Amino acid sequence: MSEERPLVRFENVQKSYDGEILVVKDFNLDVAKGEFVTMLGPSGSGKTTCLMMLAGFEPTTNGTIYLKDKPINNVPPHKRGIGMVFQHMALMPHRSVRDNVAYPLEIRKISKSKRWAISDHALGLVDLTGYEDRLPKELSGGMQQRVGIARALASDPEILLMDEPFSALDPLIRLQLQDQFKALVAQLKKTTLFITHDLDEAIRIGHRIAIMKDGVIVQIGTPEDIVMNPVDDYVREFVQGISKLKLVKAHSIMEPIDSHPSPLDGAPRADESADLDQLIDLAVGTDQPVVITKGGVDVGVVTKPRLLRGIQGGKND
Repeated sequence: MSEERPLVRFENVQKSYDGEILVVKDFNLDVAKGEFVTMLGPSGSGKTTCLMMLAGFEPTTNGTIYLKDKPINNVPPHKRGIGMVFQHMALMPHRSVRDNVAYPLEIRKISKSKRWAISDHALGLVDLTGYEDRLPKELSGGMQQRVGIARALASDPEILLMDEPFSALDPLIRLQLQDQFKALVAQLKKTTLFITHDLDEAIRIGHRIAIMKDGVIVQIGTPEDIVMNPVDDYVREFVQGISKLKLVKAHSIMEPIDSHPSPLDGAPRADESADLDQLIDLAVGTDQPVVITKGGVDVGVVTKPRLLRGIQGGKND
């Protein structure tokens, strides 16, 4: 993350209903401008409630939510500059795709010609040009979800909130939409909070993962941090089945260069960003360790035992 002030900040935020048990407890999270944070946890862990409070659809019980260092607890939803996409996108069946995307603009009394132009542009961003006049029932599930994303983008929000938007889709369509959405938000530089139950999805698309339990963040970090250094058994259970081959990089498992005194002139070399899959290809053809470089300078070595530990991930020694 950069040293700039976070775009979004939750500070000791709590949420309870009717004075009952807190569903969100002292929740703290900073999100940088342009960052993509995935929120992972079982049902009831407080993920959706946090997004609803940020969007302004639910009030906080205690604590403060900041946007650009300004508290927004009392700011109405339509003035927060936030777009939200749900698992069930609730498209209006009697309206065309274009009119569905343009509906939030219609509520704001924007002229028909302008809102249609904005709608068509948003549909182009999600590869639905040519489908403007179709009804939702004429589209596949994946296409309908893209309409929901286009509707959220039409208002040009600074922040996108995604509540399990792809979980009901077929696996192949889901993977395609993950890739498309990740590329789109990077292109548009949209700050994104994305809820999922799926660790593979969280790793595939997020800059950081926040793993939640009982209304608090148990651990937050990059996908590689989470997988290699789980803070407790709860997180370890989440990551134990994930493939490490494309995720874990050489810099995470290497030993210092001076820890291996043997001559290394003939040893294979790889950049510190090389993943386990690449390191395995290099290691199988030699008895020497793989020398890791940074900017052309030798900085570490990966031995076969270290490589095997990397494949195991966060397993206790």
